[in-house]
This record gives sequence, structure tokens and C-alpha cells, in this order.
Amino acid sequence: MPDIRQNTVLPAERRDVVLHTADGLELVGELALPLGRPPVATLVCLHPLPTEGGFMDSHLLKKMSYRLPALADLAVLRFNTRGATSPRGTSQGAFDNGEHEKFDVAAALDLCEAEDLPSIWLVGWSFGTDLALKYGCDPSVAGAVLISPPLRFSAPSDLQVWAESGKPLTALVPELDDFLRPEQARERFAAVPQCDVVAVDGAKHLFVGFTERVLDEVVARTNPSASPLPTTYEEPSA
Repeated sequence: MPDIRQNTVLPAERRDVVLHTADGLELVGELALPLGRPPVATLVCLHPLPTEGGFMDSHLLKKMSYRLPALADLAVLRFNTRGATSPRGTSQGAFDNGEHEKFDVAAALDLCEAEDLPSIWLVGWSFGTDLALKYGCDPSVAGAVLISPPLRFSAPSDLQVWAESGKPLTALVPELDDFLRPEQARERFAAVPQCDVVAVDGAKHLFVGFTERVLDEVVARTNPSASPLPTTYEEPSA
């Protein structure tokens, strides 16, 4: 069986989607679903800061869509927040420092409801973690995985909302992060008793070279029966 490599794209049902925000914008995205079977859970991906090059194709999120529908029976929704551009296109509107992006998160959850997708988990990365913390503690959301959380745009009151909800929260914190390192993260997230802070030795903010570790941690929370992920795949027969 072939090895799964950095740019391996496994079979899935992939289709372009458009998210409609309550303030009248259209956001471009993609929904990837397992082929021939229903998903067991759903990942809503919230990308890094668009003013620093973050978008729906940021490498960890793209690899989730490439691999996890096939390997872990997960639906993966990626989209560009307002004003962000990728090969899929440009979402309407303009970056708003995490304020009007609340409508973008709500639009993603609305699409999940319209598609009748199960067990919704937010997967935020960097700026996307702040959006998850600020706007993601919704009754429809099962929990969240935060990758390289800087805790830059979110506030202690947002952590309190998650603490009171009891919803599971995981923070994947690089040992060598530029913004928030594991010891600091444990102090800040102590406000959320159910938050699992996972230090990733040797990793930096962008997690280059740590794709497999990150995807394994996401799957362990969202579909534990599929963890650990395989490193090879079976090619479909002719």
C-alpha cells in the first residue's frame, strides 16, 4: 500500500460551497465528505490571520480536507473569512480584526445545519482559535481544538463562557511558539478546567513538519475510533 505523503489527496466527495452571513456577505468555501458513507463528525476549520497570509488553504487545514474524510470519516468544512483570498476565490467584505467575523462563524454553523452534518467541532488555527473562543460556544457545537492559540483577540470572559459550558476544549501549543508557549498556555487556560493543553515538543507556530501529529490529535478528539491515523492507504481497485 502506498505511503501517505505531504500532498497525498485521498478520495472524498468535495464540492464548492458559499456561506451567507447575516450582514449580507458571501464567503467562499469547500465541503469535503466521506465517499459513500455518512460522516461521524464535522470539522469547521477557522484559518490563521488573513493579513498575514492565512486562508482556507493554510497547510494543516488543507491536509485535513485531503485526508480526514477518507481516513477518519470526518466532514471537513473550510472557508475564507471576510476579505480573505485563496485559489477558490475571495470572500466578500474586509478583515475586521475579529469583530464582524462573528457573522462568518455563524454562517459556517448555519451551513452545517442546512447540510444536516453531525457532531460539529471547531478547529481553529492561530487567529482562528480566537474566533472559536469568541463566537464558537454555540449549542450546536460539540467542542473545539485550538492550534497555536495566541489569545490575542479573545478575552478572559470568552474563556469563562467555555468553562461554564463544560464543552471539551483542547489547545495544541508549540514548544517554540512566537506568541504563547506551553507554560503560559497552562496558566491562561486554567480558567477552563476541562481544557486539555497539549505541548508539542520542537514545534513552532506554523507546525511545519508536524502535520501528522496535529491531525492525529484532532482525530483523537473528534472520532477516537479512527486514531491513530494510518500512514499508508489502500488504492481503490480498478
